[in-house]
Amino acid sequence: MVKIRLRRAGRKKLPYYQIVAADARAPRDGKFLEVIGNYQPTAKPHAITIDKERTAYWLGVGAQPTTTVRSLIRATGLLHELNMKRKGRSEEEIAAEMEQWQARETERREKRLAVKARRRQAKKAAEAEASVQDASAAESAVEAEAEGEE
Repeated sequence: MVKIRLRRAGRKKLPYYQIVAADARAPRDGKFLEVIGNYQPTAKPHAITIDKERTAYWLGVGAQPTTTVRSLIRATGLLHELNMKRKGRSEEEIAAEMEQWQARETERREKRLAVKARRRQAKKAAEAEASVQDASAAESAVEAEAEGEE
Protein backbone atom coordinates (compact mmCIF):
# COMPACT_ATOMS: atom_id res chain seq x y z
CA MET A 1 0.00 0.00 0.00
CA VAL A 2 1.25 3.48 -0.86
CA LYS A 3 0.89 6.35 1.59
CA ILE A 4 1.28 10.05 0.93
CA ARG A 5 3.01 11.39 4.01
CA LEU A 6 5.50 13.87 5.41
CA ARG A 7 9.25 13.24 5.42
CA ARG A 8 11.14 15.42 7.90
CA ALA A 9 14.19 17.39 6.89
CA GLY A 10 15.85 20.53 8.19
CA ARG A 11 17.82 21.11 11.32
CA LYS A 12 16.95 21.01 14.99
CA LYS A 13 13.92 23.18 15.87
CA LEU A 14 13.59 24.32 12.22
CA PRO A 15 11.67 21.50 10.54
CA TYR A 16 11.02 21.33 6.84
CA TYR A 17 8.92 18.54 5.41
CA GLN A 18 8.77 16.89 2.02
CA ILE A 19 5.43 15.47 0.97
CA VAL A 20 6.26 12.05 -0.44
CA ALA A 21 4.57 8.98 -1.84
CA ALA A 22 6.08 6.05 0.05
CA ASP A 23 5.46 2.41 0.83
CA ALA A 24 3.46 2.21 4.06
CA ARG A 25 6.06 -0.17 5.55
CA ALA A 26 9.00 2.19 4.97
CA PRO A 27 10.21 4.33 7.91
CA ARG A 28 9.22 8.00 8.09
CA ASP A 29 12.51 9.34 6.75
CA GLY A 30 13.40 6.21 4.78
CA LYS A 31 12.79 5.09 1.22
CA PHE A 32 10.13 6.85 -0.79
CA LEU A 33 8.78 6.59 -4.32
CA GLU A 34 8.44 10.25 -5.26
CA VAL A 35 8.55 13.75 -3.78
CA ILE A 36 5.30 15.50 -4.62
CA GLY A 37 5.55 18.64 -2.51
CA ASN A 38 7.03 20.62 0.36
CA TYR A 39 5.71 22.05 3.61
CA GLN A 40 7.43 24.67 5.77
CA PRO A 41 5.56 25.07 9.08
CA THR A 42 8.02 27.66 10.41
CA ALA A 43 7.33 30.14 7.59
CA LYS A 44 4.73 32.84 8.32
CA PRO A 45 2.25 32.03 6.83
CA HIS A 46 2.95 28.32 6.39
CA ALA A 47 4.42 27.55 2.97
CA ILE A 48 2.84 24.64 1.12
CA THR A 49 3.80 23.66 -2.43
CA ILE A 50 2.27 20.59 -4.03
CA ASP A 51 2.63 19.19 -7.54
CA LYS A 52 -1.07 18.88 -8.33
CA GLU A 53 -0.68 16.51 -11.28
CA ARG A 54 1.46 14.01 -9.39
CA THR A 55 -0.72 14.21 -6.28
CA ALA A 56 -3.81 13.60 -8.41
CA TYR A 57 -2.03 10.64 -10.01
CA TRP A 58 -1.10 9.05 -6.68
CA LEU A 59 -4.57 9.61 -5.25
CA GLY A 60 -6.02 8.13 -8.45
CA VAL A 61 -4.02 4.90 -8.13
CA GLY A 62 -5.14 4.44 -4.53
CA ALA A 63 -2.48 6.08 -2.38
CA GLN A 64 -3.84 7.07 1.03
CA PRO A 65 -2.77 10.44 2.47
CA THR A 66 -2.10 10.71 6.18
CA THR A 67 -4.37 13.01 8.19
CA THR A 68 -1.86 15.87 8.16
CA VAL A 69 -1.14 15.57 4.44
CA ARG A 70 -4.85 15.40 3.70
CA SER A 71 -5.36 18.70 5.54
CA LEU A 72 -2.44 20.26 3.61
CA ILE A 73 -3.86 19.06 0.30
CA ARG A 74 -7.25 20.40 1.32
CA ALA A 75 -5.68 23.77 2.21
CA THR A 76 -4.35 24.11 -1.35
CA GLY A 77 -7.80 23.37 -2.81
CA LEU A 78 -6.66 20.28 -4.68
CA LEU A 79 -9.21 17.95 -3.04
CA HIS A 80 -12.03 20.31 -4.01
CA GLU A 81 -10.74 20.48 -7.58
CA LEU A 82 -10.36 16.69 -7.87
CA ASN A 83 -13.85 16.18 -6.48
CA MET A 84 -15.30 18.49 -9.15
CA LYS A 85 -13.38 16.64 -11.89
CA ARG A 86 -14.71 13.35 -10.58
CA LYS A 87 -18.25 14.75 -10.83
CA GLY A 88 -17.63 15.52 -14.51
CA ARG A 89 -17.54 19.31 -14.42
CA SER A 90 -16.01 21.21 -17.34
CA GLU A 91 -12.68 23.03 -17.07
CA GLU A 92 -14.44 26.43 -17.18
CA GLU A 93 -16.78 25.48 -14.34
CA ILE A 94 -13.84 24.17 -12.31
CA ALA A 95 -11.83 27.36 -12.90
CA ALA A 96 -14.78 29.57 -11.87
CA GLU A 97 -15.49 27.46 -8.78
CA MET A 98 -11.81 27.50 -7.77
CA GLU A 99 -11.77 31.31 -7.99
CA GLN A 100 -14.80 31.43 -5.69
CA TRP A 101 -13.17 28.90 -3.37
CA GLN A 102 -9.99 30.99 -3.24
CA ALA A 103 -12.00 34.11 -2.38
CA ARG A 104 -13.82 32.25 0.42
CA GLU A 105 -10.56 30.90 1.81
CA THR A 106 -9.00 34.36 1.79
CA GLU A 107 -12.04 35.74 3.61
CA ARG A 108 -11.90 32.93 6.20
CA ARG A 109 -8.18 33.51 6.76
CA GLU A 110 -8.75 37.25 7.26
CA LYS A 111 -11.55 36.57 9.75
CA ARG A 112 -9.31 34.17 11.70
CA LEU A 113 -6.54 36.75 11.82
CA ALA A 114 -8.98 39.45 12.98
CA VAL A 115 -10.27 37.19 15.78
CA LYS A 116 -6.71 36.44 16.88
CA ALA A 117 -5.87 40.15 16.90
CA ARG A 118 -8.96 40.95 19.00
CA ARG A 119 -8.09 38.18 21.47
CA ARG A 120 -4.52 39.46 21.70
CA GLN A 121 -5.78 43.01 22.39
CA ALA A 122 -8.24 41.78 25.02
CA LYS A 123 -5.48 39.80 26.72
CA LYS A 124 -3.16 42.81 26.75
CA ALA A 125 -5.94 45.01 28.15
CA ALA A 126 -6.68 42.47 30.88
CA GLU A 127 -2.99 42.21 31.75
CA ALA A 128 -2.67 46.01 31.88
CA GLU A 129 -5.74 46.26 34.11
CA ALA A 130 -4.40 43.54 36.40
CA SER A 131 -1.04 45.28 36.69
CA VAL A 132 -2.79 48.59 37.52
CA GLN A 133 -4.85 46.84 40.20
CA ASP A 134 -1.73 45.15 41.60
CA ALA A 135 0.07 48.49 41.68
CA SER A 136 -2.84 50.21 43.46
CA ALA A 137 -3.12 47.33 45.95
CA ALA A 138 0.60 47.56 46.68
CA GLU A 139 0.30 51.34 47.08
CA SER A 140 -2.57 50.98 49.56
CA ALA A 141 -0.61 48.38 51.51
CA VAL A 142 2.37 50.75 51.73
CA GLU A 143 0.09 53.62 52.83
CA ALA A 144 -1.60 51.42 55.45
CA GLU A 145 1.77 50.33 56.75
CA ALA A 146 2.97 53.92 56.90
CA GLU A 147 -0.17 54.95 58.84
CA GLY A 148 0.32 52.01 61.20
CA GLU A 149 3.86 53.18 62.05
CA GLU A 150 2.72 56.69 62.95
